[in-house]
Amino acid sequence: MVDEFRAAFQELIDASVATDPRHFPTAVHKVYLLASQIPVSERELALEALAPLLAGDQAAPGIIADLSVVAGALVEMGTDPGPTGVEVLHRLRTMGKGAIVFAHAWERTGDSAPPDPDTVTADAETRVATDLGPDAPGATMCWWTIRRHGLAAKTMLSEPSVRAHLRRTPALHAELVAIANQLSDPLPEFDEVRALLRMAEATSALVMDRHSGRAFRVLFDGIGDNFQLHTLLADALIGPQRQGLPGEPPDPRWVSAFRDTAPDPGAQTVRGWWNLVAHDGTWVWNEGVPAQIPTIDGEHVLVLDEQPYPRSWNAARRHPQVHGWLEVESELDPEETALWWKRVAPAEPAIPSADTHQGPPPLPEPVLLQGQDTPQPQRVRNFLAQGETTTEPDAPAPTAQIPTVPPPPTQPDPEPEAAPAPAPAPEPQGTPLRQGRPAPAGAPGNKLLPPLPQGVSKSANWGPTWR
Repeated sequence: MVDEFRAAFQELIDASVATDPRHFPTAVHKVYLLASQIPVSERELALEALAPLLAGDQAAPGIIADLSVVAGALVEMGTDPGPTGVEVLHRLRTMGKGAIVFAHAWERTGDSAPPDPDTVTADAETRVATDLGPDAPGATMCWWTIRRHGLAAKTMLSEPSVRAHLRRTPALHAELVAIANQLSDPLPEFDEVRALLRMAEATSALVMDRHSGRAFRVLFDGIGDNFQLHTLLADALIGPQRQGLPGEPPDPRWVSAFRDTAPDPGAQTVRGWWNLVAHDGTWVWNEGVPAQIPTIDGEHVLVLDEQPYPRSWNAARRHPQVHGWLEVESELDPEETALWWKRVAPAEPAIPSADTHQGPPPLPEPVLLQGQDTPQPQRVRNFLAQGETTTEPDAPAPTAQIPTVPPPPTQPDPEPEAAPAPAPAPEPQGTPLRQGRPAPAGAPGNKLLPPLPQGVSKSANWGPTWR
């Protein structure tokens, strides 16, 4: 079976470089069907071999989009993404900028919404050509492939190693946030990309318990919202087997559901423990995300106050494909704790009185993950630069310059599928996740990606229909 997989994968590489529409679809099918039946180490070698193709210009843009989906499928089978996960994000940055050029040109040339990427035609290219001129073919190609790049990026951003890379390269993170902000309106799947990018922004917090006066520094990763953070904090802090805070420890089934298992039908409803409050006294809603918790000197500070009224929520992760964890790194000594309490606002009444607040207690507002003051793209030359480097600069790169696009490749392409930079957060030291775990029963993958990459199943439809 290993030899068959290696032969199929070599056929895939050869067909990709040669832009061969006869053999590429067949090779993709063979690779996908055989991948779940071979050792993880073989998949890791294959995935690593895709990195140079995604980083270079040997293959046409449509082929690279399909290879990104193949890479995502291998990761969903339990393969460590390695360097290929990062290359998928670099490719999303490149093609995302071109897709934004297309979308804004479309808006400037009419009133209708941009076409679905899967249904792009020659008419779409003709329309944006009135605004983009010779850059129109390349921009249209970027729009045609952007969904596939977004699907692959969602899978890669679900991996802790890829999110850790983003924390080390704030310029890349900032550019991807700007791209996701601008693409999420016409392409709702980029809402998930944006949420996963926000997950990478916070991996630690200083947690202060008002009742006991104690303070703890916690590390975490894979936390999709403050419901998950709240529950895992209770598991880490409450009871004599943990840090000894008073209260009823959470049901282990709740904790498992917020870490790495499916929700238990017999333990669906979590009952809360505290009112989460920021250092300035403002409430931290469970509907929010850890990255939104206000900071002091770059550190997220969370105060545990008495609940003003009972709260409950469902025991389920916001991002089921992402495994989460939280651990107490240390408890602050009394002297340091006292200094921190001096920087925290005093306790407010659990429910504001009529003298200070008109009406009932405030209700949670929807969490809008879209960044504020998103820079608008501008046209700059040399969009799909040859030999684009994957080395990130030390300082954040400007996110407002959205370049125009070069002439499209002459080879045919496959059918389509798919702020200032935050300060780097301390790297979590918890147990690594998703390393060599077995593939789930049934069809491999966590269903972020289609069962088979669309657009490669029919060689007759392998190239873009409008070219």
